[in-house]
Amino acid sequence: MLSISFLNRLFGSTPDPREQWRPLWHRIVEEAREPDYYRMCGVADTIEGRFDMVTLVLSIVLMRMEDNSELRAHTALVTELFIEDMEGQLREAGIGDPTVGKKIGKLMSSMGGRLGAYRTAIDAGNRAGFAEALRRNVTLAQEDEAYSLAERMMRLDARLERTSADQLRAGEFS
Repeated sequence: MLSISFLNRLFGSTPDPREQWRPLWHRIVEEAREPDYYRMCGVADTIEGRFDMVTLVLSIVLMRMEDNSELRAHTALVTELFIEDMEGQLREAGIGDPTVGKKIGKLMSSMGGRLGAYRTAIDAGNRAGFAEALRRNVTLAQEDEAYSLAERMMRLDARLERTSADQLRAGEFS
């Protein structure tokens, strides 16, 4: 006998729990597209540079969510929105089904490494170490601007620390 919950999932009558986090996902992308990162902080205005900024901002947001007991359990939902978006971008770029999964796996592995490097530097308040992690992980048109990017990202991190769970869910940064 089929359960009601199975039928609800099958026919989509249960709301997707990721939807409550979509405003945050849109805000992450909006932040990553901020022109000053490219003009003033040396990030290359290329597909790679824009991807690197999305993963950087996402990493900062995920770190703050992980540090908040109310938000920690929802980091997977935000990450799933990232994966969904990246998968769509890959398909739009003409990448076929057999390789999309592999590319997504590589992207997630890369993001995990970046997240660890960023967390180590930010948690230690090590601006020089953070700038070095950014030099390794962000496509920069001007590598000497990595310190400027580190400063901006540390200020974003501080803003996120002041942001309530409800504000974050709504895509609002203090």
